[in-house]
Amino acid sequence: MSQNTVQVGLLATLNAKPGKESELAQFLTGALPLAQDEPDTIAWFAIKIDDATYGIVDFFPTDDGRQAHLNGPIAAALMEQADELLASPPDIKPIDALASKLPG
Repeated sequence: MSQNTVQVGLLATLNAKPGKESELAQFLTGALPLAQDEPDTIAWFAIKIDDATYGIVDFFPTDDGRQAHLNGPIAAALMEQADELLASPPDIKPIDALASKLPG
């Protein structure tokens, strides 16, 4: 399977505690180097949905890559800081890629 093929992903929606919006945004932007170090994380995006709602969308070539990401340092750091930054538990959904356009 090509490194530029994605089959599965994750959609995580995060609701910031009031007053913690900028800290959550900083946490997400700071996670980029960790995602870059994961060989099976083909595409990773930290997103802002509205003033209090943020998210992560990422894609992997196989379910093994997705599971490695879920067991990796970004998820661990998020769960460690969830009580401080989040108004509710993260909503993490596995997703399937139906079609994609990736560089390369």
